Amino acid sequence: MARKRASLDRDPEELLPLTHIVYLILLSISGGDKHGYAIIKDIAARTNGRLELEAGTLYAAIKRMRDENLITEVDAPEGEDARRRCDSITPFGSEVLRQESLRLEAMVELARDANVLAPSSRANR
Repeated sequence: MARKRASLDRDPEELLPLTHIVYLILLSISGGDKHGYAIIKDIAARTNGRLELEAGTLYAAIKRMRDENLITEVDAPEGEDARRRCDSITPFGSEVLRQESLRLEAMVELARDANVLAPSSRANR
């Protein structure tokens, strides 16, 4: 419990940069509580099948993320198997995800400025 309280005093940037696995797990869970298999399927869908996490990789990352108070275990939603272990993003995890997204956005802008990537079509809207 002391570690969870300590995260309230931590600067989210201390955890940056995130690995792509941790980033994608946070992104997946930010849309709602999920169990491991649902996270694996969501990440595969988000990446158009380019990344299919193995269960061992996922659960090792989830353990570390729980230890860092990025996510927390919650009860399975009503109507689902109560034995499933679901995870929810914490407020600290949401802030870490936001900070990492801003960092990545800045990196993409650097690539655009260097003409490595075309200008964003969103800027023209």
